[in-house]
Order: sequence, then structure tokens, then C-alpha cells
Amino acid sequence: MTGRIFDIQRFSVHDGPGIRTTVFLSGCNLRCFWCHNPESHETERRLQYVEAKCVGCGKCAAACPNGCHRFDGNERAIDRPSCVSCGVCASVCWSGALTMTSRTEESGRVLGIVALDKPFYKNKGGMTVSGGEPLLQPEFTEELLRGAKEKGIHTAVDTAGNAPFPVFERLLPFTDLFLYDIKVMDETAHIRSTGSGNRVILENLMSLSEAGAEILVRIPVIPGVNDSMENMEETAEFLTCLKRGVRGAELLNFHPLGGGKYGPLGMKYEAEGMKPLSAERMKELTAPFGEAGIRIGGGT
Repeated sequence: MTGRIFDIQRFSVHDGPGIRTTVFLSGCNLRCFWCHNPESHETERRLQYVEAKCVGCGKCAAACPNGCHRFDGNERAIDRPSCVSCGVCASVCWSGALTMTSRTEESGRVLGIVALDKPFYKNKGGMTVSGGEPLLQPEFTEELLRGAKEKGIHTAVDTAGNAPFPVFERLLPFTDLFLYDIKVMDETAHIRSTGSGNRVILENLMSLSEAGAEILVRIPVIPGVNDSMENMEETAEFLTCLKRGVRGAELLNFHPLGGGKYGPLGMKYEAEGMKPLSAERMKELTAPFGEAGIRIGGGT
């Protein structure tokens, strides 16, 4: 089986317990303005251009069937509306200035890479399927999880939960841990910041809990979006209503490290100038969870 991925990150320590191999699938149905992986938005590949690597050889302009690459003295431009992401220009760009965001991979090859790292999977390390949103490629995600379990490898799914619950049901038998994002409890704020409502997301989390899944809730703390004490109190209260399965919550401070990816994709970074919260403020925001008896960090 084949699927669309944009990266395989080995020796990851931020995508679940232990040392992990994280497979990043392409495609996402949210548009969080602070997204760290804008290259994951579309399932199909897109052209990336890193100006600092361009040597001005002009090979891309000669190869492009649509004339998207233009050179005028020291000026260089890409006509992105005319680009069909055929990848011809990237294939002749020897400096690496032009690359494509995603690729088609066979599940067997991906699992082969994951299996190479098995000796390092101690303390529940293993494979995490992330994205983008892996639930948008349910067959491929299931194939990866099933294959990993057959090899005795711990599995995790990193999801924002914005998919029909039957997709979760098909993954449940092969998933040891769900890393489940909650952005903000207020639906209006959720729509404003992600482009989508959160009703399905919260309903799915309740259903996962009732199904007995092991869940670690992860909350990206974004200034001006969900960094109020009121939102954290409401989130903690919601989590205490879940019947079982929630092993804890992680509050993840905003960071701007993904901002540099937007320019190469011809996109605007809407979180420009935004700064992480102070350590003191982050500690304050964890208080409602501790008071509600919810473990902070989830043991990862």
C-alpha cells in the first residue's frame, strides 16, 4: 500500500514516550495560523524554494514546461499560480534550492525504516504516525500501525481529532497511545484560529475515552488564542468528565521555529512576531489541571 508522506524523523523524543520514529503524513483539514509544518497542509506535493541555496544557473527556467521560473538580472521570481507541482524543476536543481514537499511511499519501505530503530525503542519507545493529519489517510495509517504491531513495536497516533469516529475505530486495535490535540474550548475562537469548529474533535475525544483508548491530551499554548486561565480551567473540567483512558495532559509552549518554512512555500506566516510565553506563565496555566487531579506531562 502507498501513502503520501513528507518526512520520517528518526530518534524523536517529542512525539510520545521514549525514543521514537515519527512518520509524518501529508494533508490536514485544519489551518492553524501558527502551524509548525505548513508543508503538511496539502496531500499532494508542493514546490519549495530556498533563496539562499539558489546559484542562478537557470536550469529550472529551461526545464519548467509552464515557464514558472523567471530571471531578470539579479532578480528571480516564481509564478506560483502557474505552477502545477510537476517537480521537473526540482529534479534539475543540483543546489537543492528547489524541492518538493511530499512523496509517495510504500508502507513496507516505511516499516523497514521503522524496524531499523527497534533496538532503541526502550521505555515504550516506538513508532508515531503524525502529520498533517494521519486520519485523512486511514488505510495507509492502519497499514503502518498494523505492521508495527506485528513487529512488536509500540504505536502512537498524533491527531487533532477532526475526522469521523469510524476512522478511529479502525485504528483502535493497533494503537497503543493517542496523542490528542485540543486547541481551544470556545468554538468561535477555534474557528477563528484553525478554520474549523471543535464539536467533532471534542465528541471524538469523549468516544475514544469511552472505548478505553490510552490518551495523552496535548495543548499547544498560543498567545491570544488559548492562553487564558479561563480556557485552561474549562479544558481541565472537560477532561475530568471523561470516563477513562486519559493518562495526562501536556501544555506545549508556542515556538516560532516553523516560521521559516512559509516563505519557501510562497505563504505568509500569520504568527510573525509572536513570542513564547514565559516559564512563569506556563507554570500558572498548569495549575487548573493539577487541581483537577490531571497529571501534567503524561509520563512521556
